[in-house]
Amino acid sequence: MKRVVITGMGALTPIGKNLDEYWDGLKSGKSGAAPLTLFDPTYFKTKFACEVKDFDPQQYIDRKEARRMDRFTHFAMVTAEEAVKDAHFDFDVLDLDRAGVIWGAGIGGLRTLEQEVGTYALKGGFPKYNPFMIPKMIADIAPGYISIKYGFRGINYTTVSACASSSHAIINACDYIKLGKADVILTGGSEAAITMTGLGGFNAMKALSTRNDDPTTASRPFDADREGFVLGEGGGCLILEEYEHAVKRGAKIYAEVLGGGMTADAHHITAPHPDGLGASNVMKLALEDSGIRPEDVDYINVHGTSTPLGDMAETKAILKVFGDAAYNLNISSTKSMTGHLLGAAGAIEAIACVMAIREGIVPPTINHFKNDEEIDNKLNFTFNSAQTCEVNVALSNTFGFGGHNTSIVLRKMD
Repeated sequence: MKRVVITGMGALTPIGKNLDEYWDGLKSGKSGAAPLTLFDPTYFKTKFACEVKDFDPQQYIDRKEARRMDRFTHFAMVTAEEAVKDAHFDFDVLDLDRAGVIWGAGIGGLRTLEQEVGTYALKGGFPKYNPFMIPKMIADIAPGYISIKYGFRGINYTTVSACASSSHAIINACDYIKLGKADVILTGGSEAAITMTGLGGFNAMKALSTRNDDPTTASRPFDADREGFVLGEGGGCLILEEYEHAVKRGAKIYAEVLGGGMTADAHHITAPHPDGLGASNVMKLALEDSGIRPEDVDYINVHGTSTPLGDMAETKAILKVFGDAAYNLNISSTKSMTGHLLGAAGAIEAIACVMAIREGIVPPTINHFKNDEEIDNKLNFTFNSAQTCEVNVALSNTFGFGGHNTSIVLRKMD
């Protein structure tokens, strides 16, 4: 079985518009939450989100091309470009038939759909749609554009599994390389669901925080007063590469992707299993797939959305899988800073794990004010400030509506 390593990364998030800015934001405990600017939220219960601030796609993408893309595709193209530059490929020798793209998006072009349907309604039902509506909207368009830009002619598709989408993409990419079906796969995910439809839909589900008087502290994973997640947007890209291929070309190697797990709760369309059954199963599978013992794990970047049920279930799952070893772990939810990027969450959180491994710094879970007596507070949730410690093995958990569970294991290179 082949080994898989990470040789390039790119990030575009509410707390930083490139990899370095994102990591600096995580280490410093920066909140990306602020009053909404992308549209007028007057009539919505929630009036804030974690937006990518001051983003002009035409600074990165040709004006004509940018107009033919939805915002989620803009995010994909920008993060892909940063990751490809970071990987330093020699395109004269790279076998493009063995280079692919597997990208995650939970929703895709929601902004485009909303705008086009709104225009249709304003025109009294006259069906005059933009000819680029469908290619702007469909979730699979991002890897299509990426492959066209770089000439990657190998594996190419999108994974759609709500908030687990980009983690599924990373696991799939890892497996294909392990099996020898590709040398290089650009993977990750992007999402741009901060729209009237997105906000209104999640408000209707009562999934979002409504702490409008203090947005920066609204995302409170594992806190007694948590009351919902904060909607975020952005993207993250990782270049996965076969180890020998990377060594041969002298690539910089960030970390090794050992494996991953994928399960279903088979319980409820939005609520997690109350005992964290699917979550515990997916972590067990990920560890087994990677040949790692529970006591070997140093850090878990948890799903940790700041919802009452979700945080409780994930905590139970960690205790079930790790037992006494759970008390030696660092645990943190970086969603407390970035908000929840839905289909892109797994990508930017895997990047957080890689950087924790690389620099020996665990980013914090910010906004902790009051212990939840129903959660085991002897666990180290890395509350409020980053901690310096050796991280040899990290686990990244991402769970999605529909009961989709993913867990990725990353390790420091020898």
